Amino acid sequence: MAAVSDSYVELPTPEAPGSGRPDGPLGWRGYDASRSRARDRTGEEESVVTALATVGGTEVVLISFEFGYLGGSLGERTGDRLVAAYTEARERRLPLVSLIATGGSRMQEGMRALTQLQRVAGQSARHHAAGLAHLAVLRDPTTGGGWATLGAAADVLLALPGAQIGFAGSRVRPADADPAAYCAEGQLAAGQIDAVVPPDQLRGTLQRWLRLLAGAGGPGAVPEAAPPPAALGTGNLPETGWRAVVRARDARRPRAEAYLRAYFDDWEEIHGDRCGGTDSGIRCGLGHRDGRTIAFAAQCGTATLPAGFRTAARLVRLADRLGIPVLTLIDTPGAANDAAAERAGAGAAIADAFAALASARVPVTSLLIGEGGSGGALALAAPDRLWATPDSYFSVIAPELAAAILKRDPQEVHHTADQLRIRPQDLLALGIIRDIVPPAGATPA
Repeated sequence: MAAVSDSYVELPTPEAPGSGRPDGPLGWRGYDASRSRARDRTGEEESVVTALATVGGTEVVLISFEFGYLGGSLGERTGDRLVAAYTEARERRLPLVSLIATGGSRMQEGMRALTQLQRVAGQSARHHAAGLAHLAVLRDPTTGGGWATLGAAADVLLALPGAQIGFAGSRVRPADADPAAYCAEGQLAAGQIDAVVPPDQLRGTLQRWLRLLAGAGGPGAVPEAAPPPAALGTGNLPETGWRAVVRARDARRPRAEAYLRAYFDDWEEIHGDRCGGTDSGIRCGLGHRDGRTIAFAAQCGTATLPAGFRTAARLVRLADRLGIPVLTLIDTPGAANDAAAERAGAGAAIADAFAALASARVPVTSLLIGEGGSGGALALAAPDRLWATPDSYFSVIAPELAAAILKRDPQEVHHTADQLRIRPQDLLALGIIRDIVPPAGATPA
C-alpha cells in the first residue's frame, strides 16, 4: 500500500455480529489457533486491509491482501471488509484499486467462505452500475475466487511479472497443465489482462490510469463529443475510385500510430478481449487531449480478428459506463474471414461491436483514415458521426471481389471501383459521411 500511494488511512473495521463459534462456523479444530498465529506473524486481524488513499493526487479506496494471513484467503470477515470498502467507494464516488494476493476461499469456513464470492460479485456490479472505475493489481499468487471476482471483474488489470494467475491454484490444477497458462505473461498473451508492470513502474502506471479515469463523467453523463482528427496524409481528393483504393493501400500512408500520436498528449491501452484472444491490428485505450479524457479504438490497417472486435466493444462499453467520449479510427481491408476467424466467432464478435456502438449513450466520433472494407470497417463506424480523410475509401466490398462476383474480366476492376462510388467525395455526396477532414491548418473544401 505504501509503495503505490502518496498516503493512506485505514478504514474502520466492520463490527462482527457476535463472537461466533469456537474454531469458526464449521468448528474446524485448530482454526482459532491458526488465526492467532497469522495475527502474530503479520500484525493483521484479517487477510485484507482497506484504506482511503491518495495515488498521484487522485483519491481512491484501496484494498490490499495480506498473503501471510492464511494465504490471503477469503472468509466471512474478509467479505465484510470487502463489502465495506465497495460501499465506501460508492458513497464517496471514488475509484477502487485492489492489490490482490490470494489463494482462494478459506477451507476452514467451508461454504460460508465460498458464498463471500457472491457478496463480492454483487458489490462489483453495484460499483460498475454507479459509473465508478476499478483497477486491479494482480500479485503472486492471484487464484481461485479472488481472481474470478475481485480480479477478473476489474476494468483494468495490471499484473506483476511472473505472478501466478488463474482460477486453479498450483496444488489443484491438472498435473500435466502447462504452467505458462497460469502466469502473468501467459494471461497477457491470452488477452486476459491488460499489462505486465514491473514493481518499480507500478506506482507511475497506476497514477496515469487514475488521471485518465478521474475525468469520467459517471453514469448518464453526456460529455462533449471528441473532435475528429485532422488528416495527416495528402489533402488532394482522388480522381477515380481505383485511385482511392491505391492511395488507401499505400504502405507509406499515415496509420493509426501516427494519428494517435498527433491527437493525444498521452494515453494508456487495454489489451485483449478477456475471452482468450488478442489482435495486434487494433489498439484500444484512453488518452488525454487538451485536458480531456477520450477513449479510442483504432484499426491498424490489417484484417480485424474476432478478438479485435470484442476488445473494441469492451472499450466502448467501459467508456459508456464511465461517461467518456469515444473516438474510432477505421482502417481495415475487412474482417478476417479464414477458418480460424470463423471458429473464433467472427459473426458474433462483429455483431457485438455493432451493438456496443449502437447502444452507446456517450458520443462516438469516427474517422475513416484508410481502407474501409465492408462490415469489418462499418462495425466501428459511429452511426451519423463518420468523417473521412482524403486518402481513404469505403466500400460494400473490395472492387476486385465485386468484379469476381459479377463475373467480369479482371481488367474491369477499375470501372467497378468507379461504379461502387467509394471515394471520399462520393461518400459525402451519398450522405455516408459528415465531411472530409483536411490536413491540419488547411481550409475545408
